[in-house]
Amino acid sequence: MTKPHYQAEKEEIIKEGDGCIIKPRGLNIVWGNDERYWKIPAKGSAGDNDAAELVQVSWLEVTGSVVLTPGKTYKLNFEVQLLSEAFGWTEIQAFLMTKVGKKGRYTWKRVKVQQQAGTDKFLIPKEEDELRIEVPPGNTDNTLQFGLYEVWSGKWKGGLKIYNAQVTAINP
Repeated sequence: MTKPHYQAEKEEIIKEGDGCIIKPRGLNIVWGNDERYWKIPAKGSAGDNDAAELVQVSWLEVTGSVVLTPGKTYKLNFEVQLLSEAFGWTEIQAFLMTKVGKKGRYTWKRVKVQQQAGTDKFLIPKEEDELRIEVPPGNTDNTLQFGLYEVWSGKWKGGLKIYNAQVTAINP
């Protein structure tokens, strides 16, 4: 029996300097192995336009993890697009959550997954509303756990493409 949730493939995490880009196959996606809910890009597909496409879910949970450098500050973004047939995104709030290390504290940011449907890719959160992640110097567990969630409304939503998640080093 196939598991219903898609498990991240570590080779789909591309290191770029002090940050990284996590391709769709590098993310854990709840209900991602069920084609009624998600379309996952084929293994070995390469290109900037490959995306995990949300068909429909009432429980949105897309997570990942990467190892960061102690003493640095990072930001987290998801590069997404709403298709012209997108539905269920008005009047709901999604959340980005992060935690560094198993004993770290959760940081979260309420985000809107709204843009005019059928337009270009955009970032969650918007550039002016970034979610900062500080990795303390001398930290021994530097694994960033992160995710995009909308599990509280109970509303069905669909038509979202996730192109990647980006963890980028910034100057504090």
